[in-house]
This record gives sequence, structure tokens and C-alpha cells, in this order.
Amino acid sequence: MVTDFLETYTKLLVENPEDISIEVKEMDENFDEITVYANAEDVGKLIGKQGRMINAIKTVISGCKAKGGKNYRVNVKASE
Repeated sequence: MVTDFLETYTKLLVENPEDISIEVKEMDENFDEITVYANAEDVGKLIGKQGRMINAIKTVISGCKAKGGKNYRVNVKASE
């Protein structure tokens, strides 16, 4: 659910939606680390001015915590 939302939403924000990919690492039973890989030109758009966009995305995902009980950490990196 969280990864589907992230993939769909981030593709709407960037110039190169075909370069978006999501990787999820389960750190333990209550914590997942989600990495969004994007084109180097689009990383700034996903982070936003002073981190506002990524913080908004994190806020929406934290709402999923109430439903699923998991904590999430979201990172944005340039695709290689």
C-alpha cells in the first residue's frame, strides 16, 4: 500500500517518471526503510525547497503507521 502510493505520487511530480523505482528494506518487524530512486535531475523536485515536499510525503506515510503499525523511513536517491 505504501509503496504503491509512493510510486504513483512521485511519478506525478517528476519530469522522468520512467526512472522512478522503489526499494523497501525490512529492518525489523516494526520498521521499514523505503528508498525512492529517481533521475538525478528529479531528486531536487522530490525533496523540494527546504525539504518541504519530502516532509509532506513523510507525513502522509506516517498516517499509514496508524493503520499498519509500522514505522517508515523514506530516502530519496539518484538512480545509478
